[in-house]
Amino acid sequence: MSESIPLVQVGQTDLKVTTIGLGTAHIAKGSTEQAVAIIHKALELGITLLDTAPLYRTEPYLGLALQGVPRESFVLATKVGRLPDGQGGFTFNYSRDDILKSIDNSLTALKLDHVDILHIHDPDDHYEEALNEAFPTLAELRHQGVIKAVGAGMNQSKMLADFATSANFDCFLLAGRYTLLEQTSLDDIATIHDRRMSIFAGGVYNSGILATGATANATYNYRAAPAPIVEKAKRLEAICTRHNVPLNAAAVQFTAANPGITSLVIGADQVEQVEANVNAMRVEIPVAFWQELRAENLIEPNAPLPEAQ
Repeated sequence: MSESIPLVQVGQTDLKVTTIGLGTAHIAKGSTEQAVAIIHKALELGITLLDTAPLYRTEPYLGLALQGVPRESFVLATKVGRLPDGQGGFTFNYSRDDILKSIDNSLTALKLDHVDILHIHDPDDHYEEALNEAFPTLAELRHQGVIKAVGAGMNQSKMLADFATSANFDCFLLAGRYTLLEQTSLDDIATIHDRRMSIFAGGVYNSGILATGATANATYNYRAAPAPIVEKAKRLEAICTRHNVPLNAAAVQFTAANPGITSLVIGADQVEQVEANVNAMRVEIPVAFWQELRAENLIEPNAPLPEAQ
């Protein structure tokens, strides 16, 4: 029997999730059958946290894949506030009416009567609306039992920390700001952790470069990787090679080592990637590897490191 994935509590809620989750933003790159197979592979491997959003247009695939799956065997997170506009773009809608309409549409697509976690999606330029309109609506849904946890998902940590000090959130999804390449969010993660709120780390490969390495087509933050990032990735790869450590394993284990990170939400667009991500968490990495990264100033001096295995 394969090794089980540890479970961790979400904030101060009754929810527990595996330390690695499945991000579904890209599961629809292939066929419907492949999208469903990716979800089934995650469940087969013991992953319980599934993350989606209306913007990703993947909720219907989850609705298909989860038919007949015991509801208590998975934790489903979706989002409100950022919606496709039907013309290839998207809109931002954080009003109470729009949120209630959005969650109703999500439940229909997911074929579920409730979701577990509901995130306010990318409110970077909508702080007041998110805090004063969206949050109270989500808090009401939590009180009604329609959802079990209130969160927000963004590509920046500062506003998430502001949310944590301003309202009774349960969790946050932070994408790309705490990785082997970038630790700009250390203080904000500590602020959130001190308030006993969970952080799910997305984008642990910085949209590609920490999975593929510094290849000619490497991406960082959803675009071509800039020269300084490519150079840093090459230095990381050189140390990985010296210690016989896969780059993706170093990436996931580094992010997971921060006590403020509850779970990693890692995407996949092929079935094989799901198992590769789980296996990366289990690779034995020598202490000397992390020590060399520290000595070469490739990671922040106060960034937590994985314990010796």
